[in-house]
Amino acid sequence: MMTEPSYRLPRRVVPRHYRLRMEPDLDTATFAGSEVVTLDVVEATDHVVLNAAELQIDQALFVRGDARAEAEVECDDEWQRATLRVSEPLSAGRWELRCRFTGILNDQLRGFYRSTFDDEEGNEQVIATTQFEATDARRAFPCWDEPDFKASFGVTLVVPEDLMAVSNGAEVEQAPLGDGRVAITFADTIVMSTYLVAFVVGPFEATAPIDVNGVPLRIVAPRGKMRLTGYALECSRFCLDYLATYYGIAYPGDKVDMVAIPDFAFGAMENLGCITYRESVLLVDEEIATSAEKMRILDVIGHELAHMWFGDLVTMKWWNGIWLNEAFATFMEMKAVDAYRPEWKRWLEFAAAERPWAFKTDELAGTRPVEFEVRSPAQAEGMFDGITYGKGSAVLRMMEQYLGEEPFRAGVENYLRRHAYGNTETSDLWESLDESSGRPVGEIMDTWILQGGYPQLTVGITDGGISLEQNRFLLIPDPADTRTWKVPVRLRGMAGGHPFETSVLVEGSLITVPLGGPVDWVIANAGGHGFYRSRYEEPLLEALVGRLHLLDPVERFVLVDDAWTFVESGRSGVSRFVSLASAFGDEREQAVWGALLGAIGAIGHHLVTDGARRRYEGWVAGLLAPLADRLGWAPADEETDLERRLRGRVIDALGRLANLPEVVEQARSVYEQRLADATSVDPEVAGAVISVCAAHGDADTYERFLDRYRTVRNPQESLKHLRALASFDDENAVDRTFGLITDRTVRSQDTSWVLARMLANRVTGPYAWSKFKDRWHGILEIAPPMTQSRMADGFPALSHPEVAADVAAFLAENPLPHAAKAVEQKLERLSALVKMRERETGALAEVLPE
Repeated sequence: MMTEPSYRLPRRVVPRHYRLRMEPDLDTATFAGSEVVTLDVVEATDHVVLNAAELQIDQALFVRGDARAEAEVECDDEWQRATLRVSEPLSAGRWELRCRFTGILNDQLRGFYRSTFDDEEGNEQVIATTQFEATDARRAFPCWDEPDFKASFGVTLVVPEDLMAVSNGAEVEQAPLGDGRVAITFADTIVMSTYLVAFVVGPFEATAPIDVNGVPLRIVAPRGKMRLTGYALECSRFCLDYLATYYGIAYPGDKVDMVAIPDFAFGAMENLGCITYRESVLLVDEEIATSAEKMRILDVIGHELAHMWFGDLVTMKWWNGIWLNEAFATFMEMKAVDAYRPEWKRWLEFAAAERPWAFKTDELAGTRPVEFEVRSPAQAEGMFDGITYGKGSAVLRMMEQYLGEEPFRAGVENYLRRHAYGNTETSDLWESLDESSGRPVGEIMDTWILQGGYPQLTVGITDGGISLEQNRFLLIPDPADTRTWKVPVRLRGMAGGHPFETSVLVEGSLITVPLGGPVDWVIANAGGHGFYRSRYEEPLLEALVGRLHLLDPVERFVLVDDAWTFVESGRSGVSRFVSLASAFGDEREQAVWGALLGAIGAIGHHLVTDGARRRYEGWVAGLLAPLADRLGWAPADEETDLERRLRGRVIDALGRLANLPEVVEQARSVYEQRLADATSVDPEVAGAVISVCAAHGDADTYERFLDRYRTVRNPQESLKHLRALASFDDENAVDRTFGLITDRTVRSQDTSWVLARMLANRVTGPYAWSKFKDRWHGILEIAPPMTQSRMADGFPALSHPEVAADVAAFLAENPLPHAAKAVEQKLERLSALVKMRERETGALAEVLPE
């Protein structure tokens, strides 16, 4: 029986350098490999334990000078380990381990895997690539697959001479082998963790390198797609320079290759020097891409490059710290995007996207702390969620604004310099920020990181000021939960006829804040950076609603987002939200309208009966009519990207929520126009038109969209049509889409979110659920394990009580083993939405206009 901590490898042997030689066979989906690992034996031992999974280790030999020790290999599939036993103990000191092994190029998008795609002529092409985070390097080569076993890596890839190969280091040699293959050797890397090693082999080509502060930068893509690389190259150039300047430290590698992969489970992966991406977040036709699609690409590039320092140069000791890697990279992507394209208002979009993603999980009893003990590979994979990315980055932003941007940056630089090439605990960053700011960062952040949930601040009126009462916010309230946080709060408003702006740290359950006179109005999350909900006593709420023009866009967004969440939780009624929405008739900010339309769409999904549908549609049309009249269907020359994006939102809502026949007909006409000339229609309008046409599409429309999905060579265009295929309000379309999943027309990387999208359809979601149950086991074989949590995203939409009960009962008998926590959380949200449906449906019918 393994001793505690059984989930960690012994420390008696430490690797220092791997010399790897990998020989993939793309035709047979297998590979052969060999490695020479330089290692230090810390204390004499007769066995060495390392990680290996799905590998056949044919030879393991320890060498030291003239000494040779052949090892017997014992594999433990459950623990994903190999034990190498020798007859005489290895003495302490420097040894080499020489291994030969074979493995499979799997189809699960993890480890060393195989992928196919159709080239520009429609011919199938094959690639081999890797995805090792969190614990899948062990599927490619025997290794010490834990983040604090850092070593350097020298890689040689033996590949057909007509294919391209890329790895972490710069290419240093090509040696033809005389059999149609070539051995490509790459420069040694810095010391780094195994999860950052990468190999990519296939029919790729690369842009000419550009120099960024002495670092060669390229975009690598499947042949024929060079025309789609220009935008990513320019974004990468800016971000690489910006991040090196922010960190105050040169880029730690010898080159940067950004590689577009046809099949990829995640958005991208921060392998040092060989960053891999889904095609749709790297390659783009700028002429027909929406601002959101271009922002997404810039986001992901900024995120991955931020990791080169924060994650690659300095790495967490163990997977409990992965949240800080991902949260900080998310935080830094926002800063890079905001610096490059300030007109996109990225911090407003952050408040409207990433932070609500975290809120929706963290307001559940089934949430988790940001940081918790991780014991198994499955638990490590479960860390890649809205809590890690959304909450983690949100509390970092809150702390940056509390400390000041320069003290925060200086603390980060000091942290990176102090721990370069090493491994850290979360507390090491707090220590550096303590030093740079002179404030107790660790004491504050521990309340946010080491316990789940977040607070609601109830804002009341006192004599000459306000009170702030802190309680945990839960979607399903629990008065027995009395936990509190140390909450940095920024206040802004008018008191006694004078403007004020101040900051306080709320440490207990209740404080009073003197403001020098009677409060005229106050915003309790000034700047919108706080990770908490603000609930105002009625006079204060009325004062804010009457002064919306005095609030920043992010503050108006927060007001709407909080108000709708209070409806979901039963703290407020839907009639109050309907009244609030009517106060935003003059709103011009697309992110604020995003919050409004998201809530209005949820009302239509969960609370509108068939008998009230017509009145609901009229209400939506009335709210949007002034804006629609002003915006029209075509942009003016002077419009900003965000104004164009607002037009797309309005057209989509009028076509899908209000179901205006004239909008549907215009959408169909514009779609035909765009097919004839893609550049003749504004990209934001084009996206909305595809969505509206799908919502009102027939069988012929479905087949046309399917043809576009299959044949178009533009990643974003293909993705738009795949989203549409999952959105038809027709049961035959649902059956057809399930067929596309099971026959693998839909790539396995997309299976889980396509299923979630079908489940979320108001009309056909319950039918899709019944069909999903019928195909359950087959679909789980198709969807890669690390993507299966995305299936659960569709469960909360199934809020009809009888359907919800069936969902819960079925999942109790048929668990999703790779998404257990996500399922628990989504079922809790589903329960809350069932309660809202039962509580608010009648109330909505009473307030909808005739």
